[in-house]
Amino acid sequence: MCRVVDLKQAVLAKNDRAAHTLRTELTARGTTVVNLLSSPGSGKTALLERELVLARERSVPVAALTADLATENDAARLARSGVPVKQVLTDGLCHLESGMLARHLEGWLPDGTRLLFVENVGNLVCPASYDLGETLRIVLASVTEGEDKPLKYPTAFGLAHLVVVTKTDIADAAAFDETAFRANVEQVNPGVEVLLTSARRNLGAGALLDRALAAADGAPLHAPVMARRPDTAPHEHTGAMAHSHS
Repeated sequence: MCRVVDLKQAVLAKNDRAAHTLRTELTARGTTVVNLLSSPGSGKTALLERELVLARERSVPVAALTADLATENDAARLARSGVPVKQVLTDGLCHLESGMLARHLEGWLPDGTRLLFVENVGNLVCPASYDLGETLRIVLASVTEGEDKPLKYPTAFGLAHLVVVTKTDIADAAAFDETAFRANVEQVNPGVEVLLTSARRNLGAGALLDRALAAADGAPLHAPVMARRPDTAPHEHTGAMAHSHS
């Protein structure tokens, strides 16, 4: 058991070093990375597509990289926005790693890109432990997933700078209890902002883009308690949090 834990810590330490290097390099180029995490079917692709369209309309130079185990369906959807998009197929790997991201950005990321949105693999377990060199980490959950989602996945929600609720247009039909959800988020990540959105009804349109631009401009970010806790296990303490604005 100890050897397994030691190996995991070594893998994550290597990833964190690569993430630090990538963050430094991209910051020097004027690019800010936004890491989007969610379960499958949360609606993050639809929400991201809308934000990319708004970025293009506002003449904000953005790009998007989306990761999946198979198919290029999400990349095709995001490409409709008219911004540079790249699909990464992980061949069964349940998450992106910083070294993998760096390799896929090499020779592709356009010069002058201000924001790079990374749509991580649909999974709230593995991706939560891996810093990708991001400045802003956003966790999304749809109203159909249950109010206890933050309690079931405390690392993912506990390390987020922003929590986004999607598909609020069907909140009544799903009997979504917003008060209970907010209370559960507060339990694992005190003080984090919870943003309500609906891609179908344009609720919260531009909010993700605005938060990302603010982060790129150096605005103070929410500091998750889990990231600052000295007794936090290694797999719950990512380099992205250590490099957040206080």
